[in-house]
Amino acid sequence: MSSPQPEPTATADTAAPRPPFAEAASVLQPPTAQPQTAQPPTAAQTPPVPQAEGQPQFQLTGSFRYKARRNPFDSKALRLTALIVLLALCGVAILALVQRQTGTSGLLIGVCLAVLPVPLVLGAFYWLDRLEPKPLRNLLFCFAWGSCAATLVAILANTWATSLLISHQIGSGETLGASLVAPLVEESAKGSAILLLFLFRRRDFGGIVDGVVYAGFTATGFAFTENILYIGRSVLDGDKDGAGFAQTVVTFILREVMSPFAHPLFTSMTGVGFGLAAVSRKRWAKVSAPIGGWVCAMFMHGTWNGSSVLGPLGFIGVYFLFMVPVFCLMVWLVVWSRRNELRALERQLPVYAAAGWIAQQVPLVLSTMRTRKQARELAKFTQGPVGDKAMREYVGFATALAFLRQRAERGLAGPDFVEREQELLHHLWERRERVAEIFTRVGAQEWYRRNPQARGFGGFPGAPGMPPGVFGVPRAFGSPGGYPTPGYAAAPAPAAYLPAQPGPGYGGYAPNVPGAGYGYPGPAQPQPQPWPQPPAYGYGYPQPRPYPQPYPQPYPQPYPQAQPPAQQQPQPTPQPQSAQVIDAPTTVEPPG
Repeated sequence: MSSPQPEPTATADTAAPRPPFAEAASVLQPPTAQPQTAQPPTAAQTPPVPQAEGQPQFQLTGSFRYKARRNPFDSKALRLTALIVLLALCGVAILALVQRQTGTSGLLIGVCLAVLPVPLVLGAFYWLDRLEPKPLRNLLFCFAWGSCAATLVAILANTWATSLLISHQIGSGETLGASLVAPLVEESAKGSAILLLFLFRRRDFGGIVDGVVYAGFTATGFAFTENILYIGRSVLDGDKDGAGFAQTVVTFILREVMSPFAHPLFTSMTGVGFGLAAVSRKRWAKVSAPIGGWVCAMFMHGTWNGSSVLGPLGFIGVYFLFMVPVFCLMVWLVVWSRRNELRALERQLPVYAAAGWIAQQVPLVLSTMRTRKQARELAKFTQGPVGDKAMREYVGFATALAFLRQRAERGLAGPDFVEREQELLHHLWERRERVAEIFTRVGAQEWYRRNPQARGFGGFPGAPGMPPGVFGVPRAFGSPGGYPTPGYAAAPAPAAYLPAQPGPGYGGYAPNVPGAGYGYPGPAQPQPQPWPQPPAYGYGYPQPRPYPQPYPQPYPQPYPQAQPPAQQQPQPTPQPQSAQVIDAPTTVEPPG
């Protein structure tokens, strides 16, 4: 039995603390020489933490080897570049494919003719989007997706499916391909763009109008490339038969004169489905609405393609008895949806007017497209391009604020609702002084239009007995005796909220606000009632804060003000005092 190895004695060199496993290692290892392994650094060997001046610092090397890494797919620039490259490759591929099927001359003629209805169709959808214009990047993505990616997928899939049906002799392969396969493939390819925007740009997807606009831009791009292909084929086939011009004219009339909105109408059904899903709170509606819109789009597309086999009379019957009524119904639905959005502005913004963030005339002016246009034209006329820009930005921020509050009432606002609301209020407050007079004048004019019994002499607002212009013709804005400009406290209200009261004015009526437009206040009249307040936020969202009283800041602070760090006062250096000797007892006696 071997005797254990003696433990080494502590010396001055080994007095430093060692890891807890060092003792066990010294006992278990034999006394033979072993290669030294790197031991973890002890506390005495770690670099000191730089705290105050005078402490030792790190000795930095010439170059760093450790760098912060991140997932490359988290880069927004990389994702955008990949998307642009993908669409560009699809565009090159579809261009080469169309050129191979139509020839160079057919491609050039097809491009020149297919581009003619594009500005008209895109302008119609952009006109519908005037209330809250969508980001330009989203619209460009939709058009590029429809004209490049969706068209490439549709041509390849339709060609393969039609060839498969013909090879298996399943009915009439071309008829089945046009009536069943083409609607399924094309509407799925076009609807993918709307799905991507719904998933990754949800903030820019607010309702039915947004879905229809995105669908219209996507389908217009798809129709543009498809028209190039069909017109180019007609040119190529006509050159072989000797009737190229007549065949090209017929194709142009059928596809671009009679049905320029065919593809946008089909895909708008899918857009309506996604728009309903965006404003719905129920999970089953979020799933079933897009699927239902996609099915309707395929049904309409298949009906339109299948009408070609019914002969001229069948085609005309489907066109006038089915397509035209559905198109009119879609137009009515979009206009009705935009009117609901305007009503939302008139219903949501008064709560911010009551809190003092915006003037009381703002909800009245922004509630119709006509008064919004008047406000912009007046701002541009009186203040130039700077005023027009300020008014455009103010209208946009106010519209976004109203829609944000409406989503909060429905319980659809995200966790960043308060931050987004405060940001919009901040932008509105910064531009309030420049647009205040414009809203006051346009608001007063609109209120007098809704309350004709309150007009002055000659049917125009002004002082009693004195028309505002020669022979009752109103003067221009800004001239003496023009439209009244009541202050914020005496802002006019719509007729539905404030009924007319009899008074001493011309015709037995006077303005509802005492003294507005008259030289004397007249008898005491009831004060105007405040506008009806919309319901409170749902799901615990806070209400906008009113003005603090008294009001010390230049504008209501939506953000908490960061306080500067308190300056530490230097401590006085203690002065040396004379040492005092205190005699302490050498023994401690027990108590008692």
